[in-house]
Amino acid sequence: MIYKKTLEEIRIMREGGAKLGAILQQLLEYADVGVCLNDIELRANKLIQDSGGTPSFKTVSGYRWATCVCVNDVVVHGIPTPYKLIRGDILTIDIGLLYQGFHTDTAWTKIIGDESPEKFKEKRHFLEIGRKALYQAIDLCRIGNCIGDISESNQSIIEGAGFSVVKSLVGHGVGRALHEDPQIPNYIRGKKENTYKFQGGETIAIEPIYVRGNGDVYTSANDGWTIATRDGSPAVFFEHSIAVTKDGPIILTKAEL
Repeated sequence: MIYKKTLEEIRIMREGGAKLGAILQQLLEYADVGVCLNDIELRANKLIQDSGGTPSFKTVSGYRWATCVCVNDVVVHGIPTPYKLIRGDILTIDIGLLYQGFHTDTAWTKIIGDESPEKFKEKRHFLEIGRKALYQAIDLCRIGNCIGDISESNQSIIEGAGFSVVKSLVGHGVGRALHEDPQIPNYIRGKKENTYKFQGGETIAIEPIYVRGNGDVYTSANDGWTIATRDGSPAVFFEHSIAVTKDGPIILTKAEL
């Protein structure tokens, strides 16, 4: 069932999402050469506590961290470890906030030590495709459009650039639960006109998830959470929580990234 939100509920999610966006921005600025993934997690917990919210991810059964931190071939659900970042690492920080009864969810990817336009040129292009897909998908979050429009757009942009969508991982509804209906695939499943059509009041997390390789992934047997590429190729994803309104899409987790 898709739970539509009232204007007041969207206002609360927008307030919580703004806090979360600011937290993510601070964590991305902090993440640099020599920084330990565990220290990113510690800082995230402190920032969330100071915000007046609680970590969304700790509401997931069996997960005890505030963040997912994914480096290079790790696609999603990377748990914090003692690993220290090195120059050229591709880092994604994924984080959620439960605030006044509502969750928001966001993620962003950066290149560690990317200090000039000429450095890591291919990696910069790899990331740019995800940002392009995300913002084009957000613009499609309008009454009368359907989830299939988002799926088609993400697939077209990602595969058109020569990269692969990870088809086993999807975006999702977000609100009173961290993961709600509907699912938001990054590729077309069947006919897009048969997918859910937005009516207004929906709150969703859009996350184009893609890799440089063939898109085949596996879950680590060591921790039961970390999902990585089988071929060792790098992975990227970007995520914002969005509200669909009569005035168009609202980025709930907006931050100056």
